[in-house]
Amino acid sequence: MKENLKNHKHFLAAMYLRLSRDDNATRGASAADVKSESNSIGSQRELIRAYIQKQPDIELYDIYVDDGFSGSNFQRPEFKRMMDDVEAGRVNCIIVKDLSRFGRDYIESGRYIQKIFPVLGVRFIALTDHFDSLCADAGESGIVLPVKNFINDSYCRDISTKVKSQLAVKRKAGEYLAAFSVYGYRKSAEDKNRLTIDDYAAEIVRRIFDWKISGMAMAAIAEKLNAMHILSPREYKKFLGLNYHGGFCGEGEAKWSSTAVKRILTNEVYLGHLLQGKTEKVNYKIKKNLEKPREEWVRVENTHEPIISSGDFEIVQNLLRADGRISPENGEVSPFMGLLFCGDCGEQMVRRTSRYKDSCKIYYICSTKNRGEGCSRHSIEESRLTELVETAVCSYVNSLFRQEKLFLKSRNQEANLEAVIGCQKEMVRLRGEQEKYLRLCEGLHEDLQKGIVTKEEFERLRGEFLRKAEQLGQAQEMQENLIRKMFQSGVSCARTLTEFRDTLRLGKIDRHTLVRLVKRIHVYEEKRIKIDFYFQDEYQIMLNFTEGSRQDNAEGRDA
Repeated sequence: MKENLKNHKHFLAAMYLRLSRDDNATRGASAADVKSESNSIGSQRELIRAYIQKQPDIELYDIYVDDGFSGSNFQRPEFKRMMDDVEAGRVNCIIVKDLSRFGRDYIESGRYIQKIFPVLGVRFIALTDHFDSLCADAGESGIVLPVKNFINDSYCRDISTKVKSQLAVKRKAGEYLAAFSVYGYRKSAEDKNRLTIDDYAAEIVRRIFDWKISGMAMAAIAEKLNAMHILSPREYKKFLGLNYHGGFCGEGEAKWSSTAVKRILTNEVYLGHLLQGKTEKVNYKIKKNLEKPREEWVRVENTHEPIISSGDFEIVQNLLRADGRISPENGEVSPFMGLLFCGDCGEQMVRRTSRYKDSCKIYYICSTKNRGEGCSRHSIEESRLTELVETAVCSYVNSLFRQEKLFLKSRNQEANLEAVIGCQKEMVRLRGEQEKYLRLCEGLHEDLQKGIVTKEEFERLRGEFLRKAEQLGQAQEMQENLIRKMFQSGVSCARTLTEFRDTLRLGKIDRHTLVRLVKRIHVYEEKRIKIDFYFQDEYQIMLNFTEGSRQDNAEGRDA
């Protein structure tokens, strides 16, 4: 084939130019400074143009520019257009600045230059590498060329490793790395790796959470947003002038959907936390992303201002795990929707209406029994259920109000936190166990001196005792952190209860109040119920502290 090339009197040349984003990054170019055509592309063009002007047998056919594309693969738009012209016979010579501009994949670059181009009768020239397939000898084609391609491939692999490492460090530092901010936020003008609240979109996010808490299904929320002509996240980004093309895009104008609503309702970014590193590329040559298991995601808390409170977010997650249907008769939401479960099989209770003449009775039964799959009815009328729940909720809240002085004191000064930790039975037990092993270590010294144990036995037993003491110390630290978190949640509980004070004192519990206080209602036979409340564990810690404080005061008076 090389003889055929030498017989050519005239070559129609393709000038191929390429610069990747990594090349821009290594040159220190910022996004604002990168123009539509970089300076490096310009320098490549001028170098090749000057060469062609000195070659009487070469005529420039066209210029092909892939600016911003990696050399690790050959799926580049302008490269494909060039190859179409080659296969059509319009081009029989390709000129590049150097081999790395052509590509950095060792195997693919070699396949094109040493196999495909010779078969197609294409002359290949890499100027600064001094390679011309028309006059290259066997040593250049068989040894020098593969070595240079291998070096370029290694460079691409090294760059990929360094970029991955740098991104991992940024994720762990809580820096936001996505190209576009999540709906409800904007990238900070001072730091593009930090999120700041977008007031308009954040208000839409709050409405979506409020609507879900009030009992609306995700599809109904989406319909309401579309009816109000509120732009979907995709359309809102386009409205802001961002060149956004997401993986969820379709043709035409994007509308709100239940999927889009669910993404918002389940995204922890609205709590002020970042979850990143959910996918990774197969390798530097393949652009396909693989999903990573959740335990490998990078989660950093309190990186930006939250839009949704942790309490409301937890409520919504609980509701999402339950049924969200509304009453088909009147389109209203049952106050117990998503909260009512069978106390025996754990399945949701379903709402049923029984009509007889002019009377109408609403009751709930176990969905397992309703499907005929076992269990029992656990039937309870809505009026009776409402009465039981209102009594239980008011009793629970009133007991919390009785600790109001403690809540207020704790909110104003958290010095009581150490006292709370000190009075916990589990903490007392762990300390006692740890002190026991430390005393055993001290006794071993005496036993060694008296000759009761040998040196080997002393070292073995001492190591075991110290290891046990260290494990118990770690257990104490974990318990302390748990109590600290629960105590602080208990303090926030006081704020939540204050909001509902007037409603609760009236004795009538609406859905808005109910879902913020109750996690689940378990219904048993004989119309018995058991309620799981929010702040229940935190409240128990506050009670333990109260009891401990009372005992301390009583002992002080007796003394």
